[in-house]
Amino acid sequence: MLILLASQAGLGSFLINTIVMSLVLLGAAYLLSGVTINSFTSAVIVAVVLGLLNATIGRFMHFIFTPITWLTLGIFSFVIDALVLRLTAYFLKGFQIKSFGWAFLLAIFVSLANVLLHFQG
Repeated sequence: MLILLASQAGLGSFLINTIVMSLVLLGAAYLLSGVTINSFTSAVIVAVVLGLLNATIGRFMHFIFTPITWLTLGIFSFVIDALVLRLTAYFLKGFQIKSFGWAFLLAIFVSLANVLLHFQG
């Protein structure tokens, strides 16, 4: 029984992170007039696709632009995150971002949520 619970901890963590990120995205869409998410279902899909894009393209871009990120003391990582958010909005119909500026602000919201979500203090 304990082995079964331990093996499902990864899936449970993924589901909790996805739901929390969906709620963060909905809250950010409510606060930022340039970001639109049609429904909670769309927010869940956005969270999953955003996670996949961050794990692939986002990591590659962070690696390639590491020198620029160091020179800007980490600020450029928000630019990369905003680009990944714009790419996510391009692929999904229930998620719109009006401009790069709104994507940059949303990237800040998402980054703060990730810090709070993964804080081990």
